[in-house]
Amino acid sequence: MACDTMTDQRHTNRLAGETSPYLRQHAHNPVDWYPWGPEALARARAEDKPILLSIGYAACHWCHVMERESFENEPIAALMNERFVNVKVDREERPDLDQIYQGVVHILGRQGGWPLTVFLAPGGEPFFGGTYFPPEDRHGMTGFPKVLAAAAEAYRTNQDGIAETTRQLRAALEEMQAVGGGGAVLDPALPARAARSLARYVDPKLGGFGRAPKFPNPTALTLLLRHGVLRGDDPARDLALLTLRRMAEGGIYDHLGGGFHRYAVDERWLVPHFEKMLYDNALLIPLYLEAWQATGAAGYRRIAEETVAYVRREMLQPGGGFYASQDADSEGEEGRFFVWTRDEVVGILGTEAGEVFCQAYDVTDGGNVEGGRNVLNVRLYPEGLAERFGETPETIEAMLAEGRRRLLEARERRPRPFRDEKVLTAWNGLMLSAFARAAQVLEDGDALAAAEQSAAFLWKELRRDGRLMAAFKDGRARIPGYLDDYAFLAQAFLDLFETTFDPSCLERAVDLAEGMLDLFWNGEAGGFYLTGKDHERLIVRPTSSADHAIPSGCAVAALDLLRLHSLTGRETFRERAERTLAALGEPMAKNPFGFAGLLLALDFHAETPKQVVIVGDPAAAETKALLRAVRRTFLPYRVVVAARPGEDLGALPHVGDLLKGRAAAPGPATAYVCHRFACSLPVIAAAELAALLAPAQKP
Repeated sequence: MACDTMTDQRHTNRLAGETSPYLRQHAHNPVDWYPWGPEALARARAEDKPILLSIGYAACHWCHVMERESFENEPIAALMNERFVNVKVDREERPDLDQIYQGVVHILGRQGGWPLTVFLAPGGEPFFGGTYFPPEDRHGMTGFPKVLAAAAEAYRTNQDGIAETTRQLRAALEEMQAVGGGGAVLDPALPARAARSLARYVDPKLGGFGRAPKFPNPTALTLLLRHGVLRGDDPARDLALLTLRRMAEGGIYDHLGGGFHRYAVDERWLVPHFEKMLYDNALLIPLYLEAWQATGAAGYRRIAEETVAYVRREMLQPGGGFYASQDADSEGEEGRFFVWTRDEVVGILGTEAGEVFCQAYDVTDGGNVEGGRNVLNVRLYPEGLAERFGETPETIEAMLAEGRRRLLEARERRPRPFRDEKVLTAWNGLMLSAFARAAQVLEDGDALAAAEQSAAFLWKELRRDGRLMAAFKDGRARIPGYLDDYAFLAQAFLDLFETTFDPSCLERAVDLAEGMLDLFWNGEAGGFYLTGKDHERLIVRPTSSADHAIPSGCAVAALDLLRLHSLTGRETFRERAERTLAALGEPMAKNPFGFAGLLLALDFHAETPKQVVIVGDPAAAETKALLRAVRRTFLPYRVVVAARPGEDLGALPHVGDLLKGRAAAPGPATAYVCHRFACSLPVIAAAELAALLAPAQKP
């Protein structure tokens, strides 16, 4: 589906010139849409009209529904054009606007989400908002035309009331952006307490936090898993692993093509919202790799491998860079691309193989979702099926693998969901980290090649005069980068450095960290702003402390700085990270679910990362064995440096102190491990290194 053919194109508005696929999806609405910018704001002031701000994203199912019902509706569009200046925003390009105006909806006591619909005074000050509105009164919801008429009438006849509402909302927004105000003392026990608190909210039978709908929440799960493994808290570890297993068995996972859908609408993880987001998969790949490192269970490794393969096959653009998302809808129906009837499965696989597959993946005549269709989910494993069908588990698994292959091949012939092909720096940073981790743990050379190619693409195309940009599409890099762009890409280059030990990766991470401190540092309170000091002036300057679907930029920035301090010894990095963690100690303690990213950074600081130095010929088998020992061990809090014997330390200026006295003389491949100002004796045996690195459990 082309991104600009969702209507009959009798109308064309200003969004036709935008690069965002989401904005271009609305370019032929009868609504006189503007992109966010000076032109729209100037017209609102000149005509003294309120602004109708609509925020969404290309893979959003309910955004498409509201477009079909209201924005393509001629009478509703006429009302919008008469009474308002209408502005469309892609939340993925403008997380600053989305964060601010989502906050408004929360302050008004409504549940946030997308599409977001907010009414603003001409200066951008909000006075009312909500999310999806139906085209007429329905299911207790007020119809959109009535909402439009009421908002326009209130602005026209009650200026004093509007002014007071905007004043109160702005004050509340400023309070929301305030940094938590924690003390100067960091509490190293806080992550453990927070993880134990999180464990109480996990569904003990089906996994996941709370009940339906269920989201993956990979950052919170990472905190729970690390706490459970490192501190010997078996119940916490088991709850994290239970969630990962149930997700991998459920319909939220694509059993044919790999990769995870956005979330499940039910508590069993069966029925997903079918969009696939780059960031979800970027965060889940390392989590499944850690689960494999912690347990050795092959199923976790398989999910990571399949998800990497999905991303490389479907989300990697030629020349490097990862696409943003895949839509939930195709052929006008959510999930149509992914669901099956029993007749379809048996018709493709044949009677015997089809029956085995249907019993394995819960495919029935009646269907497990509406319309008699089925979302594939694991109901029986090969061991159980082998007994039923009188075969060996190996034979059954081979049949299922062949069935998955053939059904995927058939699915590829269906009309595909729309893919948002813009490249977002922040999300690409997350996926670069995931691919670098996969390259390390799985020894996946293809993942490493894709990561290196994409890193080169981002460094070349997403920087303008040294300033990182946020989005790229159709040969154009747009929008000055946010904190997330800098923090996530710095993390990616750190992970690439620990994969390839190319000094340029570390140099780029340092460059980005210095940019973070220059552009986003909140010198008064500690922590970071979301927008740079050179960003356009908005009604408030948003901060970036709490996690959402992705960890907060503030959390990743703090972790970047701690890692860089451990590698380089630069005290400025440590001091700024500690100030950030101290400033946000109070909200971390009160809301571990919303601040899991910062809790992970605090745990890294409290545990003090192990510093591993390996000196050896990178092509030698013994050097590879030492690196494999490091990378296969569950060791989330560490930094790794490698060098050739006799390598010039001047070529590695940032890590010279770590290598000093260790890289000078040729000899067998050797590892050194330092932790809390004490270093081990040199180690040359991989088994001895693995034993040295194994986490010592603590209470």
